[in-house]
Amino acid sequence: MRGLDEFLAECDQGPRINELAGFFSSTAAGKSGMPIRRPMADARLLPNDELLRDLVRLHATRQGFFDQHYHGSIPYRLEEECRMAYAVLKYARLRSTPLSLYSLGTAEGTMARTLSEFSGGQIMSLSCSPNPENYKSFMAYGEPPHAEFFVGPFHWLTKDALGADRRLTKFQQGFDVILEDTTFQMYSPNRPKQIEFVTQNLKQGGIFVFVEKFRAADEDDYHRREDQKDYGFKARYFPHDEIERKKTVVLGTMFNNEVTLEEMAHAVSAHFKYCIMTWNSGNFCSFAASNSNENLDLYVSQMPGPAIPHEYVYEPSLSPNTAIAVT
Repeated sequence: MRGLDEFLAECDQGPRINELAGFFSSTAAGKSGMPIRRPMADARLLPNDELLRDLVRLHATRQGFFDQHYHGSIPYRLEEECRMAYAVLKYARLRSTPLSLYSLGTAEGTMARTLSEFSGGQIMSLSCSPNPENYKSFMAYGEPPHAEFFVGPFHWLTKDALGADRRLTKFQQGFDVILEDTTFQMYSPNRPKQIEFVTQNLKQGGIFVFVEKFRAADEDDYHRREDQKDYGFKARYFPHDEIERKKTVVLGTMFNNEVTLEEMAHAVSAHFKYCIMTWNSGNFCSFAASNSNENLDLYVSQMPGPAIPHEYVYEPSLSPNTAIAVT
């Protein structure tokens, strides 16, 4: 990777592990930022499917402190995580060999741990976070089978790092699915280099899933969607002063590291031939990208419809489960 040292230095200066470190540490420990009620997936928005119900039930019992904060903060993100987990599980069951999943920067790695436990070894997963508090939550229900956790930021996890830890050597050949869940935006807006760095750990034909918050073409639209998120959804879980505190402490810094959908498409196109938008909630969107159209189509075909009220969907030209241009 060209300019690797410069990129790693840039990550080392990222707000996630510097000025925002205190917020993430205290939230992961459950000392602050806890919702007044525990977010629960709305079964009315999800298919009446026994496999999905069982998966949602286990996922609910494995959530730690940060996940409760996170799922109470983004409209219908919990339902989308369950929908995504269901698709990964079904995709894995169609394979002849176990699937390897890397969930980078996703707090206590609830989804990855749940999938490894639920699948009985058909999905081997690795999660990472800079916070040892998240690792404590990951281990709260005992050492999970077929799931590992790396304590450190995503840019520390190189192929050499995988080879240096005997628990992680099984992932040296790469991952079939990688999930980046609102992680890059906590470090810098340098999506081209961030994607390039993480893609070194993706197998040929693998699928890279991105969940990010994006800048809108019209700044007024961005702020209107933020108001809807904060006072139409988030107010169910947090008091007004807590919502305002997070705006001051976190969201301004994060905004500086967000990119537009156009910029993201350009960064993705440097590495992947195919990309599909699978979800939109206000200023948040999710994409799945791959160089294997067959694998990407198979994965997306396992997803039920987006579990979100239509009033939170704002990208009609990028409607869920439709291809976007990456060239």
